[in-house]
Amino acid sequence: MHGKHNYPFKKEQSDLDIALDNNISDAAYLAILQDTLPKLIQEVNPDFIYYLCGVDVISTDKLGKLALTVAGCKAGDQLVLQLCKTNHIPVMCSMGGGYSPEIKTIIEAHANTFRLAQELFF
Repeated sequence: MHGKHNYPFKKEQSDLDIALDNNISDAAYLAILQDTLPKLIQEVNPDFIYYLCGVDVISTDKLGKLALTVAGCKAGDQLVLQLCKTNHIPVMCSMGGGYSPEIKTIIEAHANTFRLAQELFF
């Protein structure tokens, strides 16, 4: 899943590309994620998941073009990490994004990922 109208403007094609329109809401984003990821995990049966848990999806991000709230970003992390745990798939989280004007927004969004991982895996 990536912003259709965001950098890089010419995107590499993969086996599954989900281009999201600008200003997508929490509900729409989470519905796509919930509809796609469990089926993808079942189909591919991965040994490992590399999760780019960027916070540039948040509406206040100066470079991102999506419109999630911090809570919506956290809900996405929850969905991904819970699926990894439920399916016994090791996951590596890589932080990304973080261009909101207020540093506390960036810190909170990134910290949510680690809080969720700690709750689920430790």
